[in-house]
Amino acid sequence: MDDKEAQALKGVVCSIQVGLPQEILAKPDEDLPNWRTGFVKTPVAGPVWLGKLNLAGDGQADLQNHGGADKAVLGYAALHYAQWQVDLHMQLPYGAFGENFTFDGLSEDTVCIGDVYQIGDAVLQVSQPRGPCWKISRRWGIPDLLARVQNTGRTGWYFRVLQEGGVQAGDVVYPLSRVHPDLSISVVSGVVNAKQPDLAMIKKLADCEELAQGWRDKAAKRL
Repeated sequence: MDDKEAQALKGVVCSIQVGLPQEILAKPDEDLPNWRTGFVKTPVAGPVWLGKLNLAGDGQADLQNHGGADKAVLGYAALHYAQWQVDLHMQLPYGAFGENFTFDGLSEDTVCIGDVYQIGDAVLQVSQPRGPCWKISRRWGIPDLLARVQNTGRTGWYFRVLQEGGVQAGDVVYPLSRVHPDLSISVVSGVVNAKQPDLAMIKKLADCEELAQGWRDKAAKRL
């Protein structure tokens, strides 16, 4: 990647959020049990350590479906928040979608599988699209919010951590390499979830070493 291309693909960390699993009591009007989740994230002021599996002070309640090396941290585009405010008639804070990093300049259309970025002292690689779960709807009391996130493609994406290090809000997100410019997060989600998938693209995803194994398995099943 030359300097001109890298400059065009740069972003900025608007905010960093962390949260440990906690028990949340059901609301009086909810016919639901209490729930335990790490979805609720709050902003971090100043530097925070990014390890191989998570940020310091962050964690997941459901380790079967969340967390692990290929889903160490979740990224989300800051630009989506303005549209959500229009769609939902409410202003949501950064971290509202459970993300660890809220980015300016990056989105599902511009971030590709295998992209490697330096953020502060850490080096991260894009590993997969985020497959949103029911907790998005319950967190905000909006029953169809999960469906809206999926249908709009404003899902976010996961990183694996190649090099641990300190990160903080305001850090430049500097792209170091790109190996699959045709495999943006939006494209990968669309291909895997399409009713009539492009089999050539599905095979490419199944064979893509930079794509998280879970998504490679999804692609292989579609074949």
